[in-house]
Amino acid sequence: MTRILFKRTSHDKSGTASLLTTTPPPFCFCVTLRKQKQTESDSDTTSHLAMEALPIPTDTFKLGFIGAGKMAESIARGIVRSGVLPPNRISTFHANPIRRQAFESFGVELLHRNDDVVEDSDIVIFSVKPQVVKDVVLQLRPLLSKKKLLVSIAAGVKLKDLQEWAGNSRFIRVMPNTPSAVGEAASVMSLGVGATEQDGDLIAKLFGSVGKTWKADEKLFDAVTGVSGSGPAYIYLAIEALADGGVAAGLPRELALGLASQTVLGAASMVTSTGKHPGQLKDDVTSPAGTTIAGIHELEKGGFRGILMNAVLAAARRSREFSQSQ
Repeated sequence: MTRILFKRTSHDKSGTASLLTTTPPPFCFCVTLRKQKQTESDSDTTSHLAMEALPIPTDTFKLGFIGAGKMAESIARGIVRSGVLPPNRISTFHANPIRRQAFESFGVELLHRNDDVVEDSDIVIFSVKPQVVKDVVLQLRPLLSKKKLLVSIAAGVKLKDLQEWAGNSRFIRVMPNTPSAVGEAASVMSLGVGATEQDGDLIAKLFGSVGKTWKADEKLFDAVTGVSGSGPAYIYLAIEALADGGVAAGLPRELALGLASQTVLGAASMVTSTGKHPGQLKDDVTSPAGTTIAGIHELEKGGFRGILMNAVLAAARRSREFSQSQ
């Protein structure tokens, strides 16, 4: 009878151990065959997935929006305005005539159903409300093959859930904001497990055409929502308040609003262009016993900083609630 000894060695990539014997037992060949067949099967599966996840044709790809709300319109308008895609390579669907007219006004193709949009598109952007995104993705699941690159801009909805609902891990999550309509978006993106680097580069280019784009870990997305996702609304409120202050001080409404808007635009440009900390820029225009420090004193007494910080935290918390309710 042959004695069989197993020697524990440092594992190679297959995780096997060495068998020390000059006369292999009968079962050894069977085990080897079984492992070989399993390896071939794994290889076939990998090849099948690779064949399914075909590269998106960068020169001819078509883009579809599932959801034709204000955010989708902002992104689509920005993409068309930047020249990255002509409007006839973008499609969407909406039953509301007003929303349909909004997209038709700049040349986007309106189809009859969401199914048609998916079938017609290489890249599909889910731009529906977070509360309904699950139902929408599940309804379209049979059409969401790995040949299509899927993108979600729904606040608070995690990649793991999107991938599970779609049966497709070729997903990218993006958090944009509405200034994409004028080419000044702040967008943050995170790649799903099935998305390739090429996919990421393509989406970065797409959203980069309507502003600036960052990559970040998905765990930061609730905070991103609080700052840049909801942030434009805070700034609109600040502009309105500045203009109201100007009117209260005696300025005509139109002049007050123009000055307030341009002041916010110019101040933001100073931060991004100079690289200086906002506190330093504030100090640069604050003279001793001057007008600016008098105004800042009032803002500090009213808790201006804390109010803005609390607004960000509240929006981030709401985003987290969306994700936990899925």
